[in-house]
Amino acid sequence: MSYFSIDSIKDRTFDAIVVGSGISGGWAAKELTGKGLRTLVLERGRNVQHVTDYPTTMMRPWEFPHLNQMPKEVKDANPIVSKCYAFNEDAAHFFVKDAEHPYVQEKPFDWIRGYQVGGKSLLWARQTQRWSQFDFEGPARDGFAVEWPINYNEIAPWYSYVEKFAGISGNKDGLPQLPDGEFLPPHEQSCVEKYFGEQMAKHYGGSRPIIIGRCAHLTKPNPIHFQQGRAQCQNRALCQRGCPYGGYFSSNATTIPWAMKSGKMTLKPDSVVHSIIYDEKLAKATGVRVIDAKTKEMTEYFAKIIFVNAAALNTNLILLNSTSHRFPKGLGNDNGLMGKYIAFHNYRTSISGEYEGFLDTTSEGIRPNSSYIPRFRNLLKQETDFLRGYAAGFNASRITFNDRSGMGEELKTSLAEKKYGNWRVGSHMMGETIPKETNFVALDSNLKDPWGIPQLRVSVSYDDNDEKMVKDYHEQLTEMFTKAGFKNIQTHDVPNKAPGLDIHEMGGVRMGKDPKTSLLNNWNQLHACKNVFVTDGACMTSTATQNPSLTYMALTARAADYAVKQMKAKNL
Repeated sequence: MSYFSIDSIKDRTFDAIVVGSGISGGWAAKELTGKGLRTLVLERGRNVQHVTDYPTTMMRPWEFPHLNQMPKEVKDANPIVSKCYAFNEDAAHFFVKDAEHPYVQEKPFDWIRGYQVGGKSLLWARQTQRWSQFDFEGPARDGFAVEWPINYNEIAPWYSYVEKFAGISGNKDGLPQLPDGEFLPPHEQSCVEKYFGEQMAKHYGGSRPIIIGRCAHLTKPNPIHFQQGRAQCQNRALCQRGCPYGGYFSSNATTIPWAMKSGKMTLKPDSVVHSIIYDEKLAKATGVRVIDAKTKEMTEYFAKIIFVNAAALNTNLILLNSTSHRFPKGLGNDNGLMGKYIAFHNYRTSISGEYEGFLDTTSEGIRPNSSYIPRFRNLLKQETDFLRGYAAGFNASRITFNDRSGMGEELKTSLAEKKYGNWRVGSHMMGETIPKETNFVALDSNLKDPWGIPQLRVSVSYDDNDEKMVKDYHEQLTEMFTKAGFKNIQTHDVPNKAPGLDIHEMGGVRMGKDPKTSLLNNWNQLHACKNVFVTDGACMTSTATQNPSLTYMALTARAADYAVKQMKAKNL
């Protein structure tokens, strides 16, 4: 009997375990297997294979039972996820439904999740900007939150490394607040977007550039992308359905199949991670406890190093639930700060207008990208009554309409003839929020999820800094739109909109220099448990204004390289 037990343990033992298969988990799998480690990838959701499991990707609008709209009864049953712009008939199967995965909203928080192989990498907006040294210096400069343990120069080579593999399009704009990368050809701005950039250069002397967005789309694939089995982006802008061409970066199209091709990866979907096993005699983690999502049976898996990439809030949950005699408050949580200093991005406000010029011009086709206004507030000095700053999206397209008067053949002819109005211009704010101890997540002491794991309590809200930033965005963008000659300018704010819908939650297991004030060191290792690494959004010390996914990718590749070297040196 003991023979079978030993054999079973051997079958459940790997060199490395990766928890989660989204953007950062996929990168961990690719890097660890690429360096020769037998790696187990655990995903709590179902398997989703590239192309095979994209059931709606080729459907026409009229082929959806409700023309791609969600029925009222579905919206009523899912009041949280229904707020997400992409929760429609074509992509609803990639979102977690509200009742199936409960959590406690101590304050209103719209937690949007995608539990499947690939996670939210199937659903993301694909904007990919590097951080700059301004961003890494932010906490140290204004004294709010703790200092980052790394700087831009340390991570820059890893940005280049992941950009070349993922495929990022963009221009080399030469901006200190938004460093250039390894770019594929950019998408083209519309004539009004170019005009807006010219007007801002004229009025602000180059301090408020309007650039084309940098995004993870293959505008001109390189040989490495063809080796991945991917092809050029078709500009369908149906990305949330899963792209059969691999035109945009996702774990499903890129890192997961690449890791699988190594022959070193074992993928286990439907595996809900309960906690990490800590061996007090060895003073390190030895594995993870996993609950089968369907049978609810618990199994233990073992490895020398563990990467926790379950997405920010779930990573907090798993670590807080990993208690032992040595760590009664959660794995590595000696200072009691785990789960605290949660931050996010503030997307709740926007501005719109119209432009009456260029009426002899329009744009053709669909562009899966927009223009971008990099942060221009509080860069070189503190110039406002709020900390940090905001970036913004910007786009311009012609207003179109049809004449719906008439009857019969006349009406059909009118509907088939598209007519053009003014240019519609719009922008949305992407504000940095400040990590605060009062914004936290914790385990509920009574409520459990369907797998017997404590539910996560989320207590996150806006503060005065966010309100001042919204006000400044309205003032500055109104001024910019006015200087450009735009008309019918209207600002829009949704003050009652809960945080979370931006889907950029970060923090709780932040990096730092001092174990007294942070959970992770400069290599994303838990200070108090060196063979556990956290490289998803939970590791973020502050949020900057840039979309965070590219930074997760770079941090993951960097940490995996370090982890393997340390393991081979027998330091883990």
